[in-house]
Amino acid sequence: MKIVMIEDEPHARMELKRLLKKQLPDATIEAELESVEEGIEWLSEHKNFDLLFLDIQLSDGLSFDIFNAVKVEVPVIFTTAYNDYAIKAFELNSIDYLLKPVEPLQLEKALEKFERTRKKTSPAFNGEELRSLLGLEKQPNKMRFLIKVGDQFKFIPTQEIAYFYADRNTIYLVSTENKKYIVDYKLDELEEQLNRNDFFRITRSFIIHIQSIVKVHKYFNSRLCVEVKPAVEEQLLVSRIKVDAFLMWLDK
Repeated sequence: MKIVMIEDEPHARMELKRLLKKQLPDATIEAELESVEEGIEWLSEHKNFDLLFLDIQLSDGLSFDIFNAVKVEVPVIFTTAYNDYAIKAFELNSIDYLLKPVEPLQLEKALEKFERTRKKTSPAFNGEELRSLLGLEKQPNKMRFLIKVGDQFKFIPTQEIAYFYADRNTIYLVSTENKKYIVDYKLDELEEQLNRNDFFRITRSFIIHIQSIVKVHKYFNSRLCVEVKPAVEEQLLVSRIKVDAFLMWLDK
């Protein structure tokens, strides 16, 4: 059996591999991936495997977004740390899952079910439907951000934001007037709350507003290079797997 794992927690990944080795000694791990982006890239190019173990919360967002970008035609077993309510939703909709930390008996039952049903057509998952199933629907888009400046507060409308970027563990908002402020959000949270017609997560470290774009041109290995205003020191490169989505966003 050929298995693919998408899991960003090293300990959880190693433990699942250990349990799989005991229960399926002849199985091979074809790929160990850690993010939505890596998952989309690998699954777009590889189809010859039998089973996918997929963590719900990954380093760059919810794994449900993978199903919006690529068709997955093999059985999927989700691994999750979500609460009982969410697990009940999985059970009612006959979606296979393992609750972390994974127990040997849990895994054994999931694999037995997989063997019984592996010849059947795998269900076609839809990312938005899975979000809704677990009560993870997108919240209304943020219209402004409250910023603390010294002992005062000010708000910045999203239309006056050029981009957000991460520098180590700090997230900065940069305005169209090239003023920089610290915001108390993660980029994953911002990506969920911002209007996707206006903002695009161009790299793991940058979310840009469409009005900040000055120039887009082709780059090595089918990527795109984006220049923004206010200018940034590093090159903003759209990865090959995001090029189509980026161009569609520009054309909305």
